[in-house]
Amino acid sequence: MNALMGEPAVHGGVYPGRWWHVIEDGRIQCDLCPRDCRLHEGQRGLCFVRMREHDRMVLTTYGRSSGFCVDPIEKKPLNQFYPGSSVLSFGTAGCNLACKFCQNWDISKARDMDRLMDEASPQAIARAALASGSKSVAFTYNDPVIFAEYAMDVADACHARGIQTVAVTAGYMHDAPRREFYAKMDAANVDLKAFTEDFYFKLTGSHLNSVLDTLAFIRHETGTWLEITTLLIPGHNDSPEEIAALSRWVARELGPDVPLHFSAFHPDHKMRDVPATPPATLVHSRQIAIDEGLNYVYTGNVHNRDGDTTYCPSCHARVIERDWYEIKSYRLTAVGHCPDCGGAMAGRYGAQAGNFGRKRIPLAIHAA
Repeated sequence: MNALMGEPAVHGGVYPGRWWHVIEDGRIQCDLCPRDCRLHEGQRGLCFVRMREHDRMVLTTYGRSSGFCVDPIEKKPLNQFYPGSSVLSFGTAGCNLACKFCQNWDISKARDMDRLMDEASPQAIARAALASGSKSVAFTYNDPVIFAEYAMDVADACHARGIQTVAVTAGYMHDAPRREFYAKMDAANVDLKAFTEDFYFKLTGSHLNSVLDTLAFIRHETGTWLEITTLLIPGHNDSPEEIAALSRWVARELGPDVPLHFSAFHPDHKMRDVPATPPATLVHSRQIAIDEGLNYVYTGNVHNRDGDTTYCPSCHARVIERDWYEIKSYRLTAVGHCPDCGGAMAGRYGAQAGNFGRKRIPLAIHAA
């Protein structure tokens, strides 16, 4: 059942949810993600923010955020989506995965955020993005899948003002809501957390194939610009064999022009006994992915100028040089081609790079 009709009022953050139906025993099944949570009256799904109330599904965090901040787009990370531009970033609370290594667990696993979060309407967020000079708005910090209704309404308000939208997500979503959601996203960075079902099941409580389906859908059935991030966790998903298999799949199923970011893990949440990722692992993994045919491979959460730089896949010239999130050299022509060989560069580019740099600017937004 698509339960949302028109623009119902929001009362205390509770908003009529979409993508649910009543099953034979009278429970409501959430059809947003493959968890298929089945709820009695008053129960919440694993994400904690989608709840059964008065025989309907509601979203309890609509219009509320864990905070707003203007970031560099490279922090999402998106290296080939208007490089150097600023993005207004926000999230809500909760998550539909149960990652033991979550790097934002204080937000994604929050249970008291309904009372603590900042409030802002979609229109207020769009106005704030425009006023801050942001090229885009990113749904991040926790997974926008679980606040899809809110994110989609924000996307509509942003697009009406010429602001682009970005989803930073684990990609764990059913097909019907996925089609509606990505119709409103201009770019996405999807976490491909590993390349084994065993890792997904034991360490995230989810399944690999559903994420692979989302990646293939975005790449082949939408106009959404796609980049991928894999957080490398020592001893769990960082073997050369797994990195090679993951990279081969991306090259074969998505194409060599989809950027892949290998990011460093730091001990957190329920995996504080696992050491941080050595920089050498990231460097080696990047080379494996390049050897498997990927044209754009980056390293993250470490200082590595080579791993930050965008190279032309045809002549290997440095076309966008970065130091962390700061653009040091931007040599692309106005139409997004290499100035040395004329080869086209995959991505979305302006005539010039933005100059937002490494700043992080917290932002207060008026609710209305």
